[in-house]
Amino acid sequence: MDISTTATPSSPQIEAMKKASEVQERQILKVLESANEQSQQVTAQKTGLGNNLNISG
Repeated sequence: MDISTTATPSSPQIEAMKKASEVQERQILKVLESANEQSQQVTAQKTGLGNNLNISG
């Protein structure tokens, strides 16, 4: 694509796009953190180690 023929967005549009990108990034990080926590809990349940250490026996 020829740069000279592309429309350049105005500053408010660029700021809105940056803000939307930042919001998406935060949401993705929350999802990844939640998935990591769930994975650790499943591992703890399967192995008996970690969060659910069962020493009564």
